[in-house]
Formats: sequence, structure tokens, C-alpha cells
Amino acid sequence: MDRLSAANGLRQDLHLIADLIEPHTRVLDVGCADGALLAYLARSKHVDARGIELSQEGVHDCVSRGLAVVQGDADTDLAIYPDGSFDYVILSQTIQAMRQPRLVLENMLRIGRFGIVSFTNYAYWRARWYLLRRGRMPMARCLPDPWYSTANIHPCTLEDFEHLCAELGLRIEQRSCLSADGTPNRLASSRWLDNLFSEQAVFVLSRPARPPADRPSGRAAARRARPPRARAASPHRPAPDRA
Repeated sequence: MDRLSAANGLRQDLHLIADLIEPHTRVLDVGCADGALLAYLARSKHVDARGIELSQEGVHDCVSRGLAVVQGDADTDLAIYPDGSFDYVILSQTIQAMRQPRLVLENMLRIGRFGIVSFTNYAYWRARWYLLRRGRMPMARCLPDPWYSTANIHPCTLEDFEHLCAELGLRIEQRSCLSADGTPNRLASSRWLDNLFSEQAVFVLSRPARPPADRPSGRAAARRARPPRARAASPHRPAPDRA
């Protein structure tokens, strides 16, 4: 952890996430824990900081900081937020604990312009070697709990996550590959090496704008532009295109 991160009381990876947030924006932190990131963003970037946290202890810590945080389950409660409610929706080291990570991602990019997701990469070379050599489930240095007590029910790799984004039609705006302490990984230089040498990663996601409806041209356009004949008029008019 560098001096700036230590002074702000943030993990290095959270500090990197904070650097991605523009000032005076609307932010929702999903699984915000004790609210350290939200408090920093509210103080230093003057964002409209909101949070949702499952544990009562985490909610209490956040409220004691003066943060607007509610107790809820992201698997189900993100569905109640209206479309476009936030500029950024953050999911830091939490997606692997979701029962329905696909649905959570869909809702994140429905209610937010950008989604910021960080997670541990279980294709890291040490994890592969541990499983090969010992035949036991590996433990990451940034998530050191054994398999029987961890909350991580859906561990994934960088490749897994990118494939899911492609299935959902999400755009990867930025990808940062990190070591266990949250510093940028200098060994990663290609997609394959990223998946092998990165212990964790931060992704910035967006949903591409819908393409405009095709416009007719030439004779087809001229034919469509003609007023309909009275005898051919239909009593049922099509609804206007809202796209």
C-alpha cells in the first residue's frame, strides 16, 4: 500500500477504483462493507454516495460515517432501482459471492452508466500450481479463507469474466491487472499472460448504445413516404417507434 492509500485508509485496489470516478457524480457501491470507499469519494470527490450492504455490522459502520447505506441483498434488491439511477455502480471483490452474478451484472449496467467490477483471478499461476501439486482448492493471498468457510461460491478467472461480458453484450472500457496488494502487475503484457500472472483485476464496463433504426432509402423510402390510400387504411395504427 502506498503512502497516499495508507493516508486515506483505503486498500490499493480501492484507491485505483476511486481514481476512476469523476467528481460530482452519482455512485452506488454494492457490498460496500464498512463504507471506506464511499466515505473517501464523498469527501474528496463530492459524489452523491449511496451503498447497499448485506451485513448489519457493515450498515452500522456506514451509518456511523454519515453515509446513505441500506441493508439489502444485491442478488434481488438491485432490481428495484430505476434505470439510469447512477453514473457508476461499483462491485468490489463481491461478484464471486453473488448467487446470480450474471443477473447482478445486468442490473448494474441497467441502473448505471458504468459498472466497475474487481475480483480475484483464480487462474493465477500460484493457484494452478497449488491445485496441481497438492490436489486441494487453492486460497488466494487477497482472499485467504479455506473452501469450507469462504463466501466465494462463484470463483472465476479473467477469461471467464470476459466471456460473460461478451454474452451480455457489455463493453469493456478498461481492464487493470493487479498483484495481491493491488499494485499494477508489470509481468502481464498480453491477454494470455494477464490471466496467468494477475492475482486480481479491475474492469470498467458499459453498455453500448442501441444502434439507430435502419432508415429506408431510394425507391423504398419514396414508397413509404407516400400517404396511404383511403381504401387501404387500417383501423389499427402501429405504435410509434420509441427506440
